[in-house]
Amino acid sequence: MIFDTHAHYDDEAFDADREELLAGLPAAGIGQVVNIASSVKSIDDSLALAHRFPHVYCALGIHPEHCADMTDALLEEIREKLSDDKALAVGEIGLDYYWPQPDRELQRYWFAKQLRLANEVDLPVVVHSREAAADTMRIMKENLADKVGGVVHCYSYSADLAKEFVKMGFYIGIGGVVTFKNAKKIVEVAREIPLERILLETDCPYLAPVPYRGKRNSSMYLPYVVARIAEIKGVAEEEVISVTESNARNMYRL
Repeated sequence: MIFDTHAHYDDEAFDADREELLAGLPAAGIGQVVNIASSVKSIDDSLALAHRFPHVYCALGIHPEHCADMTDALLEEIREKLSDDKALAVGEIGLDYYWPQPDRELQRYWFAKQLRLANEVDLPVVVHSREAAADTMRIMKENLADKVGGVVHCYSYSADLAKEFVKMGFYIGIGGVVTFKNAKKIVEVAREIPLERILLETDCPYLAPVPYRGKRNSSMYLPYVVARIAEIKGVAEEEVISVTESNARNMYRL
């Protein structure tokens, strides 16, 4: 079955139909979902969702957009909650230089500290990196991210850099963007790296694939991503589903 490795079902975009949508995923061929925390509030919300549905898990961490809210006390709270059986990874963490705030030095500081936390609790990491390739790679290497592995989600850099992340033991997260007409870079990435290093993700409610681009995304639309990757790779859709599910289980240690 399809494994959605990165979703945000705690988002208010799902307030009207969250329970019904999540309950219906297995019947639609979506076997597992990992809900990814990003803010202080989403940590508890993600854990709660994971406990309400047997096929839902979570990752716990603070997104660079919210790193100004980070404190050492919060880091310790996250550490404690990561001991929950339904918490599979530290994330999403990383760097986002698209906007001028939060301060880049602050982003780098908390990215490094959360990477060290992942090593201490021996869990993989879910990395967010936007317009920050060099610093992301450097900080990951300096903080031994290769020891725990994980995924560079919503990948947006070159195929050559993707190969460097793969050499570090990381997976590459691919979602709806691969279906966009102007998505030359991620198409090249999907073509160049082995299927055994690709993970399927939605990042829902964002980045819905064609033909739903611009609308609310959900795991229900992942078959469009599967079809596009199968087309790029020249393999059957069933192979894409099977291999990426195995990849996700390996990365999340299920």
